[in-house]
Amino acid sequence: MLVVVGGHTRNIGKTSVVAGLIAALPEFHWTAIKITQYGHDVCSTDGEPCACASTDPAHPFAISEETDRYSGTDTGRFLAAGARRAYWVRTAAGELGHALPALRGILETSAHVIAESNSILQFSKPDLYLVVLDFAARDFKSTSRHHLDRADALVVIDRGLRRPEWRGVSARLWESKPRFRVRPPQWVTEAMAALVRGRLNSSTTSSGDAPRAGTGPAADTR
Repeated sequence: MLVVVGGHTRNIGKTSVVAGLIAALPEFHWTAIKITQYGHDVCSTDGEPCACASTDPAHPFAISEETDRYSGTDTGRFLAAGARRAYWVRTAAGELGHALPALRGILETSAHVIAESNSILQFSKPDLYLVVLDFAARDFKSTSRHHLDRADALVVIDRGLRRPEWRGVSARLWESKPRFRVRPPQWVTEAMAALVRGRLNSSTTSSGDAPRAGTGPAADTR
């Protein structure tokens, strides 16, 4: 079973949402994955500037398993929240396909996986896709906009704004989606946890389609 948590830009709380779900749902014994895609001319191995990104196919991706829950890294936070295993996947921008065989190995040996990523949607159909939105953050990555219509529900950071400050993003892509409003440091609500639990249990016990998130258009669930 695969849960994916994405977002429309950087540093808006995706890692906190993943860690919160892991802590709220310990019965799923999570394997957690963080996927990072670097810009051009950056090495996937160590995240430093390197010509290999554009000229040498020897290491187009890197995967590290986190073992220290106190490391202070995002994957360390996943372990601290209760994940059984945590991995950091790094690739050059647009090159995630190179890591697919290794990623499939992780997925096939894990009963329940939660991934912080938008890009994995190019290759996998998750059982649940949550998108973190901050109406006050004006940046909206084109890749995030491309996948937004696939979201089962939205996690909206509650800053008192009812409308976003985005340009070039059609409201139809998000306004009909069920929404969970969260107020940091509380990144996960009981209703969010119930949605994830119900979807995964339904996917496990039923061969048919799992029920859609929410009870109707623009459901705002706290």
